[in-house]
Amino acid sequence: MAKKKNVTFDDIAKYTNFSKTTISRYFNDIDSLTLENQQIISDALVALDYKENKVARILANGKTEFIGVIIPDLYYHFYSEVLDRILSTYEEFGYKFLVFTGNKKEETERSYIQELLAYKIEGLIVMSHTIPSRELAGLPIPIVAIEREDRHICSVNTDNYMGGYQAAGLLAKCDCDILFHINSPCSEAIPASGRIWGFTGFCEEHGLRNKLILREFGHIHEDVKAQMTDVLELLETAYGGLKKGIFVSSDTLANILLNLLFRKYGKLPDDYLIVGFDNSLISREAVIPISTVGQQIDRLAYEAVSLLVEQMEERKKRKPVPLKEPIHKIITPVLYRRETTG
Repeated sequence: MAKKKNVTFDDIAKYTNFSKTTISRYFNDIDSLTLENQQIISDALVALDYKENKVARILANGKTEFIGVIIPDLYYHFYSEVLDRILSTYEEFGYKFLVFTGNKKEETERSYIQELLAYKIEGLIVMSHTIPSRELAGLPIPIVAIEREDRHICSVNTDNYMGGYQAAGLLAKCDCDILFHINSPCSEAIPASGRIWGFTGFCEEHGLRNKLILREFGHIHEDVKAQMTDVLELLETAYGGLKKGIFVSSDTLANILLNLLFRKYGKLPDDYLIVGFDNSLISREAVIPISTVGQQIDRLAYEAVSLLVEQMEERKKRKPVPLKEPIHKIITPVLYRRETTG
């Protein structure tokens, strides 16, 4: 059986009675053609069963249709789920993704970025906190951040203050003697700090006894478990006999606390109520479903890719209009009450 001949620009030009230059403009500068001519060429591609040579196109116009992604880690369920949703946008936007996981070492993550730039990525999504946004803003490509410091770059974040406020409000309805918020220390420039201020803001408004427990939990399970074991020891020894409402900064950490309690008591004791954050899969698959403040992960990922693609497509125009200042989108969290709050 004879091998089917690849359709060339010359074949398309002959079929449409256009020049090869016009056909090339269709692939590399489509806005320079009238809508009528765009449609004629599009119809010809279907009729000729044209299969695009991606490598040739990249060599011709330098556009790879690659987006870089740098995430802090895959240990916390939130990051893995956001990444999964980002990858799923290919069907709509047509961009592929090159992914690195950060390691909190600036020079290493800078080398990741240089590697991505060498692959001619057209844009970058950053969730890692390591490199400041001022430095990222100096890169020659559009950048969008998700849930990290974002003063100088575009971003999509959850309304973390509202989330902390919602969590404290739910625990307050459970008639707790004292409310706790377990988190890691973070600067006010980090969006997640809003969870702290939303929690304490609600408690102060309503005169509720409360305490912050801030620990560096890290990203390695053994370290995280050891830190949470120490936190539980503190809760047991210093606040025994009190009904404790505990808002934990992520579902991953909330699930570890829940598991420690189950190992000790075989159940969730009546004097413990737990609320996580993210509405990641682990909150629903836990030994008992965990109440949580849901980040709308689908929307976070979609809005981030959409915002990035808008900027990348703008740069491909003959007269691109640069952004005057970064765009910051805020997504409203959704509270889910499950079995850990009665």
